[in-house]
Formats: sequence, structure tokens, C-alpha cells
Amino acid sequence: MNTPLVDALKNCANNPHATFYVPGHKQGKGISEQLSALFGETVFRYDLPELPEFGGLFPPEGVMKTAQELAAQAFGAEKTWFLANGSTSGVMAAILATCGEGDKIILPRNVHQSAIAALIFSGAIPIFINPIYDLNFDLPYTITVEAVKQTLSQHQDAKAIFIVSPTYQGVCADIPPLATLAHSYNLPLIVDAAHGAHFGFHPQLPVSPLTQGADIVIQSLHKTLGALTQASLLHLQDKRVNPSRLSTALQCLQSSSPSHLLLASLDAAREQVETQGKHLFDYTLDLASRGKAEIEKISDLSLFNPSLPQAGCYDLDATRITINVEQLGLTGFAADEILHNELGVTAELPTAKTLTFVVTFGNTVADIEALITGLTQLRQYQPETSLVPLKLSGLPPLAECISPRKAFFQEKTVLPLADTVGKISAELVCPYPPGIPVLIPGERITIEALNYLQQVFQLGRNITITGCSDVTLKQLQVIAS
Repeated sequence: MNTPLVDALKNCANNPHATFYVPGHKQGKGISEQLSALFGETVFRYDLPELPEFGGLFPPEGVMKTAQELAAQAFGAEKTWFLANGSTSGVMAAILATCGEGDKIILPRNVHQSAIAALIFSGAIPIFINPIYDLNFDLPYTITVEAVKQTLSQHQDAKAIFIVSPTYQGVCADIPPLATLAHSYNLPLIVDAAHGAHFGFHPQLPVSPLTQGADIVIQSLHKTLGALTQASLLHLQDKRVNPSRLSTALQCLQSSSPSHLLLASLDAAREQVETQGKHLFDYTLDLASRGKAEIEKISDLSLFNPSLPQAGCYDLDATRITINVEQLGLTGFAADEILHNELGVTAELPTAKTLTFVVTFGNTVADIEALITGLTQLRQYQPETSLVPLKLSGLPPLAECISPRKAFFQEKTVLPLADTVGKISAELVCPYPPGIPVLIPGERITIEALNYLQQVFQLGRNITITGCSDVTLKQLQVIAS
């Protein structure tokens, strides 16, 4: 298979020439000794800007255009863009390209904070739908066709539908009927598939949303494939979204000096999964299966394995391992801290009750053995030395009052947390992990939301409240009366 961008980067870097262009380290000759010792000297030779040999991103030209066309063919899209600013930029561009000031967009309650940022940029009005919730594992699934249908009956002037599929835990939406429903209203279906770049490359994996009728799909190749961190793709198909508007939105949001190390890693990751995908995921699925079989033997741990299909959970990514640690008397956050600091195992995502582990072809049998050993040893940690899980029973419903964009530009004041009930939030309040906003700018603050935040804040030292000015949650910014 051809890797045009990788080949061009290699040829250009190894062609002797005087470098009177940025970056300032000049192919590593001026790099810090600390970085050189840490990374080696070779990588800096390939840290090059947009030289003529590569072609540009906007508009795509030369080998850059060829590399993106190859990616579109491999992933099943009509058009694909390389993203050096992560799936965050792709989510924001998708919303900017489909919604303007005052336009309504239907989206699930458990969107990533990047979607909220897009609402501020675009001026769009969110119409939120609560996803189906698994109370046993305290995890959101996805939104259902019935919920979207009911919402559309009340908001027929919506401009787009946005869904998250898969979730962090690998839960997939029933996309074909959602796409059919969206298209019956002539609306584009946007799918945040950041965690599903590997879908469609093995018969035992869920199929790609691109083959199920989605109009825009955003995928992080660094999450489940072999690209460098921050390297992602945005795919477009059908004619409901103007590609020129989408390209312009991406140009506004992406760096004008993208890292060609990241872009070349997309080219290489595409070639790798296109030529070796079946073999790579035979291995990955076998590792995950071994891990799950051993976990089922450990008492007081429950493996996330919902029956399929069911409302909000049409399919499940078999490469994800999610466990409930509640019976150990530990929160997911406390268990994550023990595993990471004392047992040499690091999860992808802790929640109040669970831990999620991402298995890829980069893992080894030794990794799975370490995971099983670590989980077995968790049982020796007494509940009294850890935090007892709280019953969160799902995210509180949003009470949006004014548009996030309007709230962003309004005059603000700071109040003690207890005095903010009934006020309009002027900032994003987002516990991370998992990065799902509890309060958004423009939302009227409810006692339920504050109680939820205070409970989450007590769950463990590994959780951070992001997006707000006071991460201790003693006070919040609100819209001045």
C-alpha cells in the first residue's frame, strides 16, 4: 500500500539542505539536550512545516490530498480530512458547519465538552436528550430512535442531530434507523465516533457508522489505532452538509502550522489497519477475551456485559473491558488510584463504580496478566481505607435558559456555591473523567446539579473539575442580574 505523506516526509527530511524555515530547532540541531536525550535525535529531523513537497491542508493539495483520499477509501467515506487538533476540532467543525446562530441541534446529555464549546462558537441552541442509563454500573448508554422521534415532533426546525457512538465503554447506538429518521427531516446525522476508529476492520467488531448512513463521522485514530496522540479524522458522505463550509470551519479551528509528525502518523495508521486489520484485531480480540474470562473468576467484580440489542445499547465493542468494583467497597476512582500508584496497572477511565480498560494490538499477554494480577490484589484493600461509592443514579437533567454563546459574552459575577441555585451558569462545569458537562453556560443551576457535583467531587483525588474558574467548587460564575 502507498503511504504518500510518510514517503514525502522521509524524502524531504533526508535531503541535505540549509534550513532557513521554522521550526527553530532546525531538524534537531538546536534542540534542547534534555529533549534529545529523552526522545533521541532522529524524530526531530522529521518535525517539518508545510513544505512544498507535502502540499497544503486547506485546500488539500499534492501528497496531502492523495493521503486523505486513500483514508477516505479505507474508511468508506466520500471525503476525509486529516485533523492535527484531535477529534475536538472535528466535533466543533461538524457543528459549526451545520448550525448557525439560533439554530437548534439535537444531542445527547452525555456529549463531550467539545460539543458544548461548539455551541458557544456557533450560537446554536442545544436540545438535549437524556440517554438510557444503566443504574447497576452507573453508566450512560446512547439515545434511542424513539426519544429522537419525540424530540423532533416538538422541534421540527432543528438543523442537525448529533450522537455519541461508541461511548467510552464501547456502547453503540442503533445508527441505521437514527440516520433514516434524520434524513426523513432532511437533517444530517453527526456521529462522535472518537473511540470507534477500528470499527469495520474485523467481522467481530461493530460496523462503522459510515456504512450505516451517518453524514459526518469523527474518529480518533490515536485512541484505538496506531496514530500519534491528537491525530484524528473527519469523514463526510452524502450531500446534506456543504463540504466547503465544513472545510472552512476546520480551517478556522485547526492550527495553521500543523505537526507533520501527527499527519504522517495518520497516513501510516491507515495503511497499517487497511493491510493488517484482520490479523491485528484477531490478536486484540483474543487478548480482550482472555482478560474477560479471567476477570469473571474474580469474586466481587462484575464485568460489563449488557444483553444485545437493547434500548440505547445496540452493539458493544469487544475490545473494551469495563468492570464494576462496588462490591469491593471501593469507588472506581479509588481503585484506579491503587492500581496506578501501587500495582502498576493504569486504566483508561474510572467512574463512580467502574473502571474501563482499552485493549488494542499494542497490548501484550503480559499486560493482560498484569491486569488480572492487579485486579485480584485489589481485594486486599479494605473499604475503610478507601471512599465508599455514592449512588449518583445518572446525570441531572439540563435546564438550559439562554444560549451558551449568549451566556459566554454576558457580564458575570461570582457567588458562593450555595447561593447559585436558580441563577444562570456563566461557565462550563465538567468533571474529568469522563469529560461530560454537568453545567453549561446559559443553564439555570438546580439543586440537583449542585448535589451531583458535590458528590462527584467527594469521590476521589483522581477526579478533576474542569472548565470552571474555581476547581474546588466553593464558588461559581453566574450571569449578573
